[in-house]
This record gives sequence, C-alpha cells and structure tokens, in this order.
Amino acid sequence: MNLGDTIRGGVRWVVMGKVANHLLQFVLSIILARLLMPSDFGLLVTVQIFTGVAGFIAGGGMGQAIVQSRDLEPRDTHVVFTAQLIICCIIYAIFFMTSPVIAVWFSEPLYEDLMRVSALTFLIRPFSNLPHSLLHRDMRYRSQAFIGLGVLFTTGTVSISLALLGLGVWSLALGGIAGGIINAILAILCSGWRPNFVVDLTVLKQYANYGIKVSLNDIVIYLRNQSSNFTVSRFIGTEAVGLFNKASSLNDMPLGLLSGSAYKVVFRALSAVQDNRDQSKYIYLRTLTLVSTYTLPFYTGLWWIADSFVVNAYGQHWADAAPILKILVLTAVLKIINNQSGAVLAARKLLGRELIIQLLSWALLILAIIVGYHWGTQGVAWAVVAAFIPYGFLIAWLACHELDVRAIELWRAISPALALNVILVLALWATSSQLLSRELDVLSPLYLLAMVFTGGIVYGSAFLFLPISSLQKEAARWKSRLRISL
Repeated sequence: MNLGDTIRGGVRWVVMGKVANHLLQFVLSIILARLLMPSDFGLLVTVQIFTGVAGFIAGGGMGQAIVQSRDLEPRDTHVVFTAQLIICCIIYAIFFMTSPVIAVWFSEPLYEDLMRVSALTFLIRPFSNLPHSLLHRDMRYRSQAFIGLGVLFTTGTVSISLALLGLGVWSLALGGIAGGIINAILAILCSGWRPNFVVDLTVLKQYANYGIKVSLNDIVIYLRNQSSNFTVSRFIGTEAVGLFNKASSLNDMPLGLLSGSAYKVVFRALSAVQDNRDQSKYIYLRTLTLVSTYTLPFYTGLWWIADSFVVNAYGQHWADAAPILKILVLTAVLKIINNQSGAVLAARKLLGRELIIQLLSWALLILAIIVGYHWGTQGVAWAVVAAFIPYGFLIAWLACHELDVRAIELWRAISPALALNVILVLALWATSSQLLSRELDVLSPLYLLAMVFTGGIVYGSAFLFLPISSLQKEAARWKSRLRISL
C-alpha cells in the first residue's frame, strides 16, 4: 500500500469514527441540554478552563513526541508513562489545595468541590495517554474510533442518568470521570501496552525536548481559545458562558469532524516524509482541497440556519447561542487552512516559530476581548473573529514558506470548495426566499428540514457532476460507491 492509500485509509477510519462519535455526541448533547440549564454547563466550562490547561502540562507533549519519533523502544514508553503519572499527581494536589481560592475569586462556593472532583481525571489520564499515542503511531485508527464510541456512550449514559436524578452540574462531572476510566481500560486492552515504572532521565530528555515545544504551543492555543470563555464567565455570568460555549462547540464541530480527522493522519504522514519537501507539499495542498470541499458546506449551512437549528435541537432557552454562532463561523476558511498548516509545522519541527505567532495572536485576542465584552457575548465573538484573521494568515504563510507553496497554488487548492459554496449560498437564498414568501416561520422544523435537504442535494450534485478537474477523481469514487449501494 502506497502512502496515498495509507493516508486515505487512515482518514477514512478517523472520519468514520468521528462521524459516529459526533452523531452520538450530538444526540447526547440534545438530551442533556433539555435536562440541564445553560448555567449548569457554564459551571463545568469554567472548571475545564483550568483543568484543560493543566492537561497539556500533564502530557508534556510527549505523546506526540512518541508519534513523531522515528525509532521507539518499548522501554521509552514506560519512561514517558512514569513521568506523566508523577506530573499528574502533582497537578491534582495543586488543584485540591487551590480550589477554595478559585471559588472565592469567581464568587461561587460550588467551584471548590467541583474542581476537586473534576481534577480526579488527572489520576487516570496517564493510563490512557500512552496507549493512545501508540495506537496513533501505528495508525490503528479503527481501534481508536471504537474506543471513542465506548467512552462517549459511557460518559453520556452516566451523565443522563444522573441528570434525571436532579444532580445538575454533578451529572456532567461524574460522567466525565466514568468516561475517563473506560477510556484507560479500553486503550490498554487495544494497544497491548502494559504500564510499568521506569526512570531514565536521558530517555526522558529526548522526548521532553520535542514534547515541551508541542506542549507550549498547545497551551497557548488553548489559552487563546479559552480567553473568551474565561472573560464571559468572570464578567458576564455562568449562563452566558454556557451559551457562548455551546456556540463555540457547534462552530468547532465541522472542523473537528473532518479537518481535525485529516490532521491526525496527515501529521503522521508528513512526519514520515519530512525529508521530502515535494511530497510534503503535495500532501498539504491535496489535503486542503479535499478537506475544504467536505468541511466548508457545513459552515455555510450553519451560518444560514443557525437560529432554526439551535432552537429545534436544543430548545428555546438556548436561542441566544445562535447569533454568537453566526459570528464565529465567519473564520471558517482560515480555520481549515490553519488546521492543516499546523500539521506541516508540527511535522517539520517548526513549533518554535509557531509559538511566537501563537503568543502574539493571544495578546491581540486579549486586547480585542477587553474591548468587545462591553457589548456582551456577541461583542466577545466579534473580538475572537477579529483576532483570528491575522493569526490565520501568519500560520498559513509560515507553512507555505516552509514548503515553497506560492499564493496561486494555495488559491487553486481551496478554489474548488469556494466555487461549490457559492452555488450552495445561491441555492439556500432561493429556497429561503420561497419558504418565507409562503409565511413559513424561520424557527419551524419544516423550514430547517427544507433548507438542509435542498442544500445537501444541490451541493452533492454540484460536487458529483460539475467538471472541476481537481475533484474529478474524488467525485468518481463517490459515483462508484453510490452505484454499488444502489
């Protein structure tokens, strides 16, 4: 099997896993959103801001270092596991001692116990991080897909059961712990790896040198992404942060489902051919073409049907998340390019330069949010969009510069998706005009179904039958599959 087939097969399993995962997650989130209030989600989101940062420190980026490493000895995995377990124990102790301070600062006594319970996951993480890294390294994405479904089913089942018992935010926290335990058990069983304690500073330094750069970049990216949630939680309230986080999660869903799936496989492939610039360039541009073609229509659709989708899926008490979502999706094209550019920078060990850009963009975002939060959650959303634009251009420029990709080549890579989405916009506009002329309410389920059906048919037909040269092979594959299924 050649590299292209390996990448395609890997992406297929990752996407299949992600699709199943997101569908299940979507159903579970609808159930939980109707059982709980935005403020319940807001409380947990605030806790996760702190535990999320610590999560990157706990891993130390060494999991990705294992994936990227050319030569890996079994003993190395035990050294990394031992280091991660020690770090995680220290992190839990810190959270246990500082949780009263966090509760006082946010003027919410519940945070003291909620932080201590939620942080228990750090004692479980080392037992799942290492085997998942090994599965990723071996490109065993089918196993990871099944593990993800098992974890999500466990988390959702426990959370819904406890929510029905009236436990509120605790149903979310305890569900997460249950999912973490199942994740560790399944990952160990599937990988065949068994935990062992080994201390070797020489080996640890080898993985930490790369891992620290990965971790620092991840921390800065996370802090940049969570700056909006932190500001909304601190200055506007827990209900507002619940609404903002729901919009942000919906905005991230298409990217995580398709572009994020490709990132995982493409990073491994680029690492394998990191000495071959021409092949790396081809992988980067081809991935951009396919990922943008599959991902961008979801963002176009989300922008158009945000109000109807949010109200029909989650209920009227989540309606204020829709305007936030319509603002956040405006960065869709840059997000897609940025995601795959990040794979190039990580595979070619340019994380130091990326870190500088991350820090500058974070500083710009903080300034924008300081101005924007005076206009509420929508003001914060506009701040996020404004700060992301220069960041996205800089990351794309750095990746293109490294691979000698010209601007016209980048344009050619994404232009098929842009052309198809222009057609989609025209179809949605025409359909919406017809529905509204018949006095159909924008928030009605019928309006939502009509828009989704029409958009899907038009975009799918354009993709399959328009003579776009860079998509002809991909369209031919789909035509073949559809004929077989029919």
